[in-house]
Amino acid sequence: MQIILIDRVEGLGGLGDIVKVKDGYARNFLIPTGKARRATSAALREFELKRAEMERVLAEKVATARALAERIEGATVQVTANAGPDGRLFGSITNADIADGLAKLGFEIERGTIRMPDGPLKAIGDVKLVVGIYADVTAEINVSVLGE
Repeated sequence: MQIILIDRVEGLGGLGDIVKVKDGYARNFLIPTGKARRATSAALREFELKRAEMERVLAEKVATARALAERIEGATVQVTANAGPDGRLFGSITNADIADGLAKLGFEIERGTIRMPDGPLKAIGDVKLVVGIYADVTAEINVSVLGE
């Protein structure tokens, strides 16, 4: 299916790009979330009329994301969990736990934006993680896992 991107989609393109994606991806994710529209001739004309406004809104989103990234950069989140004497946790620390810790610090971050390349944390210690705030805007945070 051919679509017009209305927002920046990582790995796919930016505002105004016309791309071909699988039908299910377009119907189930991109179109319902407002990130894309079907690439019909009427939609293309409407997009060109509203392009300047959409670019302004996108620039505002990026500016807001960069401001949040500057505030959150280097923040330390402390998470406490039950651990054994060897330092291994009796569970794991997921991105939801880290998002809760960030909320306590005053940062409302979606849990899906916290990148955990090695999976959930399973041991006591300090770890640096990346938070993808917007398409190309990221911030690095410190997570300190403490044992009980």
